Amino acid sequence: MTHSITIQSVALASALRLTTEAIKHAQSRNWKIAVFVVDSAGATVASARMDGVNAITGDIALDKAYTAASLRRTTKALAERMGSAPDLTMGMANRPRLITWQGGVPIVEDGTIIGGIGVSGAAGHEDAECAETALAALGLTSK
Repeated sequence: MTHSITIQSVALASALRLTTEAIKHAQSRNWKIAVFVVDSAGATVASARMDGVNAITGDIALDKAYTAASLRRTTKALAERMGSAPDLTMGMANRPRLITWQGGVPIVEDGTIIGGIGVSGAAGHEDAECAETALAALGLTSK
């Protein structure tokens, strides 16, 4: 009998590429963003903040990535779920780092969640677009 488990997590090289791809997409649209990639436990692996983007925007991107990795769903899906459950909304308000603004998505490889990516600085759907575009560039998904 074993007393341990194997955990898959996003590799540094991939996390760096994800940040680059998200920023590249934002630049092509003239959006200013910060992007964080976290591992499957929610710890930061890589981050980047475009010139002129304030620090709080980076903090929000980190919270989006943490939420997506920890709860294993997009921040948009979490917001939709909370909209139908007032008790969930009240409970979430007491949990630090959990956020329901769009732009946080899980990083999925072969059906396994290996981390999360969070983007902040543009409109919510634009943040999500940057994250999804970055995943697609690496052959990853959010589902």
